[in-house]
Amino acid sequence: MSDGAVASTLFGAFMVVTLVLGLLAVRGKGKGGGLAEWSVGGRSLGAVFIWVLMAGEGYTSFSYLGAAGWGYNFGAPVLYVVAYMSCGYAVGYVVGPMLWAYARQHGLVSITDMVAHRFGKPWLGAAVAVLVTAFLLPYIQLQITGMGVVVSTISYGAISLNWAYFIGFAVTTVFVVVSGLRGSAWVSVLKDVLVIVTLAFLAIYVPLHYFGGYGDFLGRLVEEKSAWLTLPGSGGSPYGTGWFATTTFLNALTVVIFPTTVAGYLGARNADALRRNAMWLPAYNILLFVPMLLGMAALFVVPGLTGAESNLALLKLVVDSLPAWAVGIIGVAAALSSIVPMAVFMLVIGTMWGSSVFSLVPRWRGSSQALKAWSQVVVVVAGSVALLLTYAAPNTLVRLSLISYEGMAQLVPMLLVGLLWRRLSLVGALSGLAVGVAVVCGLVFSGRDPVFGVNAGVVALGCNVVVALGVTFAWPADRDGRADEDVLAGDSVGVGG
Repeated sequence: MSDGAVASTLFGAFMVVTLVLGLLAVRGKGKGGGLAEWSVGGRSLGAVFIWVLMAGEGYTSFSYLGAAGWGYNFGAPVLYVVAYMSCGYAVGYVVGPMLWAYARQHGLVSITDMVAHRFGKPWLGAAVAVLVTAFLLPYIQLQITGMGVVVSTISYGAISLNWAYFIGFAVTTVFVVVSGLRGSAWVSVLKDVLVIVTLAFLAIYVPLHYFGGYGDFLGRLVEEKSAWLTLPGSGGSPYGTGWFATTTFLNALTVVIFPTTVAGYLGARNADALRRNAMWLPAYNILLFVPMLLGMAALFVVPGLTGAESNLALLKLVVDSLPAWAVGIIGVAAALSSIVPMAVFMLVIGTMWGSSVFSLVPRWRGSSQALKAWSQVVVVVAGSVALLLTYAAPNTLVRLSLISYEGMAQLVPMLLVGLLWRRLSLVGALSGLAVGVAVVCGLVFSGRDPVFGVNAGVVALGCNVVVALGVTFAWPADRDGRADEDVLAGDSVGVGG
């Protein structure tokens, strides 16, 4: 049997296992449930499932492709991922239980629900759902693309990019539609086991195989590639200390209100599970050092990679030095690192439309089953749009992805400030959001990110906050918002279970 056949067979077998796990998750629990059971697992997931789910959502195909590629191209700037995720977990220790308690007390299942409830305007939740969908679709497309690149590479070309794209979409869509968040959590267990085992192996194997150990590898790195070990990195990188600090700050704030993160929060059984989870999750970040370091190791083994090809730095080391069966297993871990976050992105989009858009229709508003059904339809549509654009116009959503995270950051004042400060008015929150999104789009698409060494999203968020506060003081809310007392009361009830 050829190397391609061996690796492809292993990949196919694990895709079947993935599908079975996702479908088994619904057994006895998911079939008869409504929107809350499907979208947030009936708010019943324990600490272990929440840990693997949120770790899986944060550990995407970027970890195998982008992190190694950044390490290969720039070096030290890639450490911003470890920095912002660790800081984000600390912020989440406080914010996660707060959002969980607010949503539990009022029966909410997404950030769009929270915004609509806080300001008492159902149409606001629908409008935010449309905006967030625009920011999340690029992430689905990027996971589809990442999986295609991984599978085509590890199968030695036996599985084409186009088929790999479709397989990832089909497997993810089936188990998300049937079992929702619970299915994603079950598949995350398989993914995390494979990721931990394969990266631990590569962390030992690659330096020994190519350099004789870490001493020789790091000594050579310091001697020959010292620019890769300090900010702003190599090759005239614009990612200096100012960018590193502001990006860490912005992303640490944004990750806690990112719709996929909030889906994990709302699936928890109680607030204590989220606090424990926030303490455990930073341990997962240790794994991120592996692709970063091995991306720099590839500088000596496969020099001269340019453009998108640099994202294959780690996989080229794997394919070059390991037997086909090992390549297949590592490829499955990387593929599942695309499938799990893709599943949560699709689930969140469906949930937002079900709870905030379709709930505006009177005939569906009181029917959890009807809203769940329409949410499942949206999952298929959103995934299909991302898949079709991957085939027909691959650069369209990739360009939009430039503003996805920085654009999502502009929801921080409306959601977090709105929940904690009752005086924030609807007009103020909307004005700030509009200005923030306009500024970040203008800066990013005109090539001014970073601007004067600062992350463009931070500049936009500063404008957002100033406008939101200014308009609120000039045009105060006509009645108190639902805020402090609701959150605090809900948390005191929720901590015990």
